[in-house]
Amino acid sequence: MSLLIDNIGELVTNDDGDGLLGLRRDVALVADGDRVAWIGPRRHAPAADARIDAGGAAVLPGFVDSHAHLVFAGDRAEEFGARMAGEPYTGGGIRTTMAATRAAADDELLGNAARLVAEMRRQGTTTVEIKSGYGLNVADEARSLRLARELTSETTFLGAHVVPAGHDPDDYVALVTGEMLDACAPYSKWVDVFCDRGAFDGDQAREILTAGIKRGLLPRLHANQLTEGPGVQLAVEVGAASADHCTHLSDADVAALAGSQTVATLLPGAEFSTRSPYPDARRLIDAGVRVALATDCNPGSSYTTSMPFCIALAVRDMRMTPAEAVHAATAGGALALRRDDVGRLRPGAKADLTVLDAPSHLHLAYRPGVPLIRTVLHNGVAQ
Repeated sequence: MSLLIDNIGELVTNDDGDGLLGLRRDVALVADGDRVAWIGPRRHAPAADARIDAGGAAVLPGFVDSHAHLVFAGDRAEEFGARMAGEPYTGGGIRTTMAATRAAADDELLGNAARLVAEMRRQGTTTVEIKSGYGLNVADEARSLRLARELTSETTFLGAHVVPAGHDPDDYVALVTGEMLDACAPYSKWVDVFCDRGAFDGDQAREILTAGIKRGLLPRLHANQLTEGPGVQLAVEVGAASADHCTHLSDADVAALAGSQTVATLLPGAEFSTRSPYPDARRLIDAGVRVALATDCNPGSSYTTSMPFCIALAVRDMRMTPAEAVHAATAGGALALRRDDVGRLRPGAKADLTVLDAPSHLHLAYRPGVPLIRTVLHNGVAQ
């Protein structure tokens, strides 16, 4: 079935058009099945089986959320309240979620993750990556990834989230790189490690990523969230698609990212929820680093599914322009997943797009907290 999106006032293509966003105005778009078939002036629009009148509104690619932790049980609202009362964030709450996740049935875990994906979809996200990392044993890590695979093809093995209580770190690394990896690799596209204070050091992270790469998984990395450390340099060394967080960076870290294909994925929801310093996106962009935005949706340090909220934070607190933030949330996220079929609108790309209830992409940061998503198309179907 073909679908005409007509009367588009501003189309963000991230491809052929004006400026960073490839803006085109007074155009129409035709989706045929799950792909974009045609983009051009309204007066030349071909016939289609169905039509949506955008009414002069802005249309942009569906958001690409390249970092999310959605397979879990329970919440950590009390922990959030304690942080807002002045307690520091240490990452230790991961073990609280681990206990609830291990105790939950498959239906509970899948139902909660599906609810969060649906919540993302209503806010314009059409591609989402989902990590494991709250099972932290062989059976529950494999279960988490098997369930995540029902919701997305972008699944990430994060058995190296933290070392569970009572485990020797070296023994746990051996488990992650051996039996756990064997059980999880069939359900995973990516391998990830939390390389930071209180989690895994550079040598441990390198060993885990190398083992995953040997099993055919692609590397990405939690890096430099809590302090400067080896994470960013390691991500570049192993050719990771993305180094995520990038909150505390040395000049050498920035230079390494700028000279590589590794994307710096920034997660402002985490800083908002932990009252931590925001990453300096302006520093990265001015140095030539490729930047993505993602929600980091998880029950402890960033319990948001809203990419529009993260765009607003990036503009307000990370010194990004509205165009840079929208680009990072769409084409940047696609680059962090090494995808060229999402995050942009051109013939042949997936027909994943969002019609705003606003005339311009600027309104996403200009009107924070206002529900501006009118219509979402995923695989060419209105949601």
